[in-house]
Amino acid sequence: MSPTEPRPAAGTADAVLTLRNLHKSFGDTEVLKSIDLTVRRGTVVALIGPSGSGKTTVLRCLNGLEVPDGGSVDVAGELRIDFSKPVGKRERAALRDRSAMVFQHYNLFPHMTVLENVIEGPVQVQRRPRAEAIADAEQLLERVGLREKRDAYPFELSGGQQQRVGIVRALALRPQLLLFDEPTSALDPELVGDVLSVIKELAEEDWTMVIVTHELEFARQVADEVVFMADGVVVEHGHPSQVLKRPQHERTRQFLHRLLNPF
Repeated sequence: MSPTEPRPAAGTADAVLTLRNLHKSFGDTEVLKSIDLTVRRGTVVALIGPSGSGKTTVLRCLNGLEVPDGGSVDVAGELRIDFSKPVGKRERAALRDRSAMVFQHYNLFPHMTVLENVIEGPVQVQRRPRAEAIADAEQLLERVGLREKRDAYPFELSGGQQQRVGIVRALALRPQLLLFDEPTSALDPELVGDVLSVIKELAEEDWTMVIVTHELEFARQVADEVVFMADGVVVEHGHPSQVLKRPQHERTRQFLHRLLNPF
């Protein structure tokens, strides 16, 4: 299998991801309130909304970094976790094995080279042969223009280069689902385009992705569906041309107006 192709999922169902009635609280604060979401195979879903709306928490629940308090997650019909029952490390690991997350602040291991960062997951977690993981990593680094940086350390890279390494690290795991948490928000404006172009190429290759973003024009161009969240609920969802240009809900209109007219 080429490292530039997503790992095939079992089954023939169109949905790669189905969330039903997902709840999550931190102390007395209910962050997610009955979230329902379906992501079809080969599509891009953009999550937008104000800070604190629960977007990142959704991603963290999908990647096993947080355990929801209720609801269920189904991945491609081959893994279903009911969070109304106790969930152990094995279930969380199975969920994480099917997705890969690109973080807002890169999260590269500072003591490892670029190549070591990329092959860590395939070798240590997936137990793939080291030679195979290195060959895949070099091919992926080549496609994002960073093969010559394979022996560099994160502190020697720009923010945009670090984020592209983060994307390569996620691709190297061959996940069924790619998760992006505000992948450009920590970058200088002149570095944003390189990262977005890589994600756009992945969308054209029919990777299944859920992207938390504040880049509305990028969402309009790349996403198949835009989901607007506020106060822990899905307020509105639909095609980008509808949600971003002709929103049906006043809360969505208020958010878009404020984002497009910050002063």
